[in-house]
Amino acid sequence: MRTYRELFRTPEFTPFFTAVSVQTAAHTATGLALGTLVYTRTGSPLLSALAMFGPSLAQAAGALTLLSAADRLPPRATLSALALLSAVAACVQAVPGLPLWGAFAVLLVVGSAGSAGGGVRYGLLNEIVPREGFLIGRSVLNMTGGAMQICGFAVGGALVAVVSARGTLLVGAALYVVAAAVTRFGLSARPPRAPGRPSVRETRRTNALLWSSVPRRYVFLALWVPNGLVVGCESLYVAYAPAHAGLLFACGALGMLAGDTVVGRFVPARWRVRLGAPLRLLLAAPYLLFALRPGLPVALAAVAVASTGFAASLLLQERLVALTPPELSGQALGLASSGTMAMQGVGAAVAGVIAQLTSPATGMAAVAGLSVAVTSALAPGLGDRRAGGRGRLLGADGVPPEPGAPDAPRAPRTKETS
Repeated sequence: MRTYRELFRTPEFTPFFTAVSVQTAAHTATGLALGTLVYTRTGSPLLSALAMFGPSLAQAAGALTLLSAADRLPPRATLSALALLSAVAACVQAVPGLPLWGAFAVLLVVGSAGSAGGGVRYGLLNEIVPREGFLIGRSVLNMTGGAMQICGFAVGGALVAVVSARGTLLVGAALYVVAAAVTRFGLSARPPRAPGRPSVRETRRTNALLWSSVPRRYVFLALWVPNGLVVGCESLYVAYAPAHAGLLFACGALGMLAGDTVVGRFVPARWRVRLGAPLRLLLAAPYLLFALRPGLPVALAAVAVASTGFAASLLLQERLVALTPPELSGQALGLASSGTMAMQGVGAAVAGVIAQLTSPATGMAAVAGLSVAVTSALAPGLGDRRAGGRGRLLGADGVPPEPGAPDAPRAPRTKETS
């Protein structure tokens, strides 16, 4: 499956795509509104950053306790319920006079409950499209995520100016309800992918099993840490340029859209491994320019170029799917998503602390430097491993491919499949 036409002809992909798109727009608009509301009330870059990305940090708690639900609950009902929970949370945050601690408590609840959402969503994608269609399907979701972020930040910024931050939160709540309705009435009911009930014990057992594979471990770390630190840069847009934060976010989303389009649709398989490391470095390097406190035009260009590097996540997710048995794919993708979101919260907190002590520009440059350092440290574990001199790719466990498939990596012999 290599064309968009084939993808959208796949049964149920269109309503799935629509629901994800609407929910992304809702998340974008409500995040910008809440970050603006908190910054207006407190003047604190740290609290503003945590208001926008705090739910991501809360996903760490859910990933350790609730993630087994990704494969053990019916996907349609779970996704609908999570969208409705987000709608209720947005309405609560729009209540005038809500204490600051109350707003953050709501964020904590939503973030923890939503930790399984990524696993349910992308595990369902793995069921809707054929396995070989996962990369293009995931790239389309990333592309529409970028497009919806452009719309969400642009429209959200306009709504904040016209109807206030609280009014924008209510608009976001309505969008969440639409996403829940599309999910409920557009998708078929499916049974859970794995037997048993979700539990803390099962979550921890499967997480340990996924983490026990060294190749998967490097993929998880590469998905989590550099990405999260760069989002720390993004969390300071409001503090860096309060009047133009929506424009900075929109340019970032535009760059991400461009990168995902090129990598997901046009880059052939033989080039993907070579592009992974450059894209991961590109994700952070342009933010080093913020140490010079650039004006708005240069800042917008740097953000757009850097955001094309988010396409590296597509290649890492494709590798993760290849390294994971199908019955564990939901929790593996959920762990990748929750870890990424949690590290985004960590990145926002680290960047916010540095900005609080120095300046937003210094905070952005500092976390960008950390991202580059982590990417460089992980590079050896993510490089090609080739059989002695023959140029044949080894399997994930270091075993050469089976005869008849000289260049195709096979499923790893990890503990769960032995």
